[in-house]
Amino acid sequence: MSFIKGINKFVLSQNKDKQLLTPGPASLASENLINLKPCFGRGDKEYKNIENKVLSMLKKISGHKHIARLQGSASLALEILVANFFSGKILIIDTGVYSDRIKNMCKFYRKTFKNIKKIKSIKWNKMNEINEKFDWIFACPTETSIALRLPILNLYKLKVKCRARLALDATASIGLEKDHHYADVLAYSSCKGLFGLTGGSFIAFNKPAQIEIKSFYLNLNNHLEGKMTGPYHTILSLYGILKKYGDFKHSVITNKNRITKLMGDKMIYPNENQPLLCSYIKRKLTSKNNKIIFYESRADLPGSVVCHLGEVHLKRKAKGKILDSLRYEKKQ
Repeated sequence: MSFIKGINKFVLSQNKDKQLLTPGPASLASENLINLKPCFGRGDKEYKNIENKVLSMLKKISGHKHIARLQGSASLALEILVANFFSGKILIIDTGVYSDRIKNMCKFYRKTFKNIKKIKSIKWNKMNEINEKFDWIFACPTETSIALRLPILNLYKLKVKCRARLALDATASIGLEKDHHYADVLAYSSCKGLFGLTGGSFIAFNKPAQIEIKSFYLNLNNHLEGKMTGPYHTILSLYGILKKYGDFKHSVITNKNRITKLMGDKMIYPNENQPLLCSYIKRKLTSKNNKIIFYESRADLPGSVVCHLGEVHLKRKAKGKILDSLRYEKKQ
């Protein structure tokens, strides 16, 4: 008990000293640390039992039959997804920075392995104009760089219309948004929508990949078979988080509701396109609190993106007070 009290005290002090308005990792939770211990991926029955439980919980969250755990960021998971699943004609829903990253990966694999035959990109607000068949559709349902949400149900309807399969970068939407089960394959990391430590990523799917990629590290089957070191400590951190996931998610909802109340008239998008994880405000924001860490978006924006993971450690006690010091930057 004294150990847990010590962890709780440490976590509260660290989160007080650095207050995050960034998209992940979230504020440090006691549950990120409590289950950390020496471990190994082979022969360690205690660890393997926890890993199996974590992967089962993740499959339940997304609604998929199979899952691979990887040691690396979501970008690694996305590249493995592209290399092992994508072939034929690919439609990319252009939401900005993270869809552009996939487009560049597709261009590389089209040139290198030639499984991809055609790549087409269309702006997210024009996707209903598409009337042709594709083999795969890719989208990022929560694009943190511009705080944009694409309802996954709408993407599923496009998938049916185009007679395609659907792949998603679910890093910022997994757990927070609904309908991930409509996707054929997902890639996501441990540290945004899941509130875990950095260093782990996942690929969830129903039907196995059909492409045999000639790379040891990028071959999905090698990860499924555990042929390289996995994200062991990240898995242990997620074990505590996922058991109380609803409590942590509640803090995100509270912060989203509070910023909507405070600055809803300055938000860019309508409700349908508002993600839980973040909000795009038309004006640049500032704070006299020098412990606030603002999100520096990879996109060149005239306003500010505020993310709602800074009170995750408070769970259901979160009130959105981290937002109280925010002010609109004075116009020059």
